[in-house]
Amino acid sequence: MRHAGNDREGHSTSFRPRGRAALRARLALGAALVAAAALPGAAQAAGAPKATTGNARDVSFASATLAGTINPNGENTSYYFQYGQTRAYGLQTGIADAGSGTHAVQARIAISGLQPITVYHYRLVAVNASGVATGGDQTLKTDKVPLSLAILVSPNPVPFGGTVTVQGTLSGTGNANRAVTLQGTAFPFTAGFQNVGNPELTTAVGGFSFTVPTLQALTRFRVITPNAAVVSPVVGEEVAVRVSSHVARTRRAGFARIYGTVTPAVNGAQIGILRIAQGRGILAGGTIAQPLNATSSRFSRVVRVHKGAYRVLAKVAPGPVISAYGTPLLIR
Repeated sequence: MRHAGNDREGHSTSFRPRGRAALRARLALGAALVAAAALPGAAQAAGAPKATTGNARDVSFASATLAGTINPNGENTSYYFQYGQTRAYGLQTGIADAGSGTHAVQARIAISGLQPITVYHYRLVAVNASGVATGGDQTLKTDKVPLSLAILVSPNPVPFGGTVTVQGTLSGTGNANRAVTLQGTAFPFTAGFQNVGNPELTTAVGGFSFTVPTLQALTRFRVITPNAAVVSPVVGEEVAVRVSSHVARTRRAGFARIYGTVTPAVNGAQIGILRIAQGRGILAGGTIAQPLNATSSRFSRVVRVHKGAYRVLAKVAPGPVISAYGTPLLIR
């Protein structure tokens, strides 16, 4: 232990151990404060989350994406949205994870199955071990269902000169009692689409039907609303040659004459005479279609026959009509 003495100028002086201890304590406290300031937010005191409901995005007639922000406040936090047609909500999304940070993060969940042209209320709910936070109520309004057209043509193919029906549905909001027009373009499709008959009004559920008589060539059909605001997909209707066939006996036993006409005239088309056996056709003979008149061609061929069913196939080149079979012939 050191004793008191005199300094160079003769003043009394002594050492003070308590002063050094106080200095060391102050230094330690400062270091602790610096270290605490450097700690990440997760090490700081955690608490209940904060939730803010945002504006909905990607709103359509049946779906939307609900959005908002969440501050987990340093604790592992989950969130979901409540939604419905009133402030009572009644519906809830699945649960998503917002993490455990100390800064605001984006919250987004897509919903579907909504009704068109309808106002929905929604709010964001965040939950962690320290509590629950709810965002404010927000609303969105779904869009109307866009109009669309779908059509079907039957029968397809249709025999040459036959009648076809073009029927379909106008779907979407406001589809009832709307004017629709049938348009068509015939092979070789160079004239473009032209109106066929008069416009019609859709039914209460958007249905419609057009009748087209005496179709004579491959035709493409479509249906449009006024000013072509909505246009259906194009549907092609095939027209098959009409084959009329007959059988006549000959003087030669085991032979018969198969003859008939093909309409429209397809001079030079291949004519095949088929025997039907076990569900498939076996070629019994053939010939070439010959001129008959301005509207039809003719054919005739003597072939060896057996008891059973036969059919004639008129095979035509690609053009306004397609190949077709005649009705079955029964040989006894």
